[in-house]
Amino acid sequence: MIYLLEDDSAIRELVVYTLCSTGLEATGFAAPSEFYDAMERALPELLILDIMLPEEDGLSILRRLRASPRTEHLPVMMLTARSSEYDKVIGLDGGADDYLTKPFGMMELISRVRALLRRAEFGRERREKLRCGDIECDTTTHTMRACGEELTLTLKEYELLHLMLEHPMQVFTRDRLLSSIWGYEFDGESRTVDVHIRSLRLKLGAAGGQIETVRGVGYRLRETAV
Repeated sequence: MIYLLEDDSAIRELVVYTLCSTGLEATGFAAPSEFYDAMERALPELLILDIMLPEEDGLSILRRLRASPRTEHLPVMMLTARSSEYDKVIGLDGGADDYLTKPFGMMELISRVRALLRRAEFGRERREKLRCGDIECDTTTHTMRACGEELTLTLKEYELLHLMLEHPMQVFTRDRLLSSIWGYEFDGESRTVDVHIRSLRLKLGAAGGQIETVRGVGYRLRETAV
């Protein structure tokens, strides 16, 4: 499903009709409030977003989407009358995946939409399979493997390893791990992280050495054991 947030009814109806006539599913919204209600019910595969809207401008909506873990990867195409280079830079730097100015050709719109959907599918496949050295994660089944063997992990161990797999070679401080995995309300000591890391290393077996202790800072996940 493709969502179109566009307050001009003529453009909205034409784009939705064109998308549907080419075999794609699409629905349009005239106001951000309608769009947010629909987002609560179901996420689209792609959003086509105008900038100049009632209630809230499109760039503000884009910032909200990129700030939420639920929608940070949602493909967004800006569709707007703002055609200056500055406006395009603001939109793309703000997190838009594409920027099409009005007036536009319907064939070009369809071509760009299909290209974004292909890129989004490739991105989903990459995010579903995470791998670093001998450690791999299938996020669709929430399973972890090390050296080909499936691991039995607690929820926090899984979340901890998953975070590191998403950012290999990035150094995580104990405070960052506490806030990311246990939440800001958690008032435990940083030793909690050390205990979970120690447990993870044991369960990872030969791959346990991939979790490196960065003295005085925290931990990071390497491609090879240290």
